[in-house]
Amino acid sequence: MASTEDKPANKESTSSWKDSIYNPRTGEFLGRTACSWGLILLFYLVFYCFLAGMFALTMWVLLLTLDDYVPRYRDRVPFPGLVIRPNSLDIHFNKSDPLKYASYVQHLESFLQRYNDSTQQGNEDCPPGEYYIQDSTEVMTKKVCRFKRSALSLCSGLSDTNFGYSEGKPCVLLKMNRIIGLKPRGDPYINCTLKKESPIQMQYFPIEGRIDKMYFPYYGKRAHEDYVQPLVAVKLLLTKEDYNKELAVECRVEGSDLRNDDERDKFLGRVTFRIKVVE
Repeated sequence: MASTEDKPANKESTSSWKDSIYNPRTGEFLGRTACSWGLILLFYLVFYCFLAGMFALTMWVLLLTLDDYVPRYRDRVPFPGLVIRPNSLDIHFNKSDPLKYASYVQHLESFLQRYNDSTQQGNEDCPPGEYYIQDSTEVMTKKVCRFKRSALSLCSGLSDTNFGYSEGKPCVLLKMNRIIGLKPRGDPYINCTLKKESPIQMQYFPIEGRIDKMYFPYYGKRAHEDYVQPLVAVKLLLTKEDYNKELAVECRVEGSDLRNDDERDKFLGRVTFRIKVVE
């Protein structure tokens, strides 16, 4: 049982603990008076307003140096990559079962909507074999050269809505990635070969897999809003001997100064995909 001498000590301890939060004699809260708290809050308010102002100023100066149409730095990707459609590097299907290749057909059909002749009719009929230069700063919105879907012939999905998949002779579409200002030298074309196997017959659309210069240069997403990349369609003329085997096909951009042999980047100017058709 606590003695009477311990009770004043306990009261004093409790009073000291309460005074550390709020002291009614001095009016201090957490050890500071209202005036002291006001000065501290005012200091931090001014300090953080100054920081916010400095940040806003630097961002404003930075934005003054940027162009709404052309990125300031464009040297990280000097050469384009090559990609295929349908968007898969492993194309496996049974040509006798429409459900097995339906996803590939639907992807190609959806992708080619922007290339419909009715849509492309509103674009420019550019002279072939020449760069379509539009460097005028007075007109920021650039015109687009026409690329009609019908130029892909048997791989256009117009005469054969299954893109050859139902007959075991599938089509794949190839395109180069967009790079602002790119003007490839020479006469670029797509060439596909079978890796580590006997060659197979292929058809290219447009003829010889040519990529016309009139689709270059590209001026950026904002200036070239309706721009579509030129396509090359490759129809793989597989035979019964080629069925039930996984074939590795490599496609490259040839005939120009565009790089296609960088071992550090397997998609720079080239792409490799595997295809297997089952009867």
